[in-house]
Formats: sequence, structure tokens, C-alpha cells
Amino acid sequence: MSLRVLETFLPLGIIAGFLCIMGNTQYFIHKAAHGHPKHIGNNVWDVTMERRDKKIMEMLSSSN
Repeated sequence: MSLRVLETFLPLGIIAGFLCIMGNTQYFIHKAAHGHPKHIGNNVWDVTMERRDKKIMEMLSSSN
């Protein structure tokens, strides 16, 4: 019985390990490409709004 349990841990460990590797790889690729980690669910629209907000804040700070 205990051998059967140990047989299930090996595939689960491999799957969990590869999921961690894939997540870390994606994190480091986004960090290298953008200079900071990408937020989850951040798409093109969010990036556009972020740039717009940054531009507005710069315009407001330069006018003061």
C-alpha cells in the first residue's frame, strides 16, 4: 500500500516542479522585457491606460 502512495508522489512532484519552472521562466522573461514584473491580467488596454495616466501626471507636475 505504501509503495502505491510513493508511486503517485513522483509524477505529482514532477508536474508541480515543471509548473514552478514555467511560472518562474515567465516571470523572468517579463521582468527582462519590461524592467519590472508583469501584473496578472495586465493586457494592452491596461498598458495604454497606464501610459496615459503617467503622461497626465507628468503634465500636471510640470505645470506646477
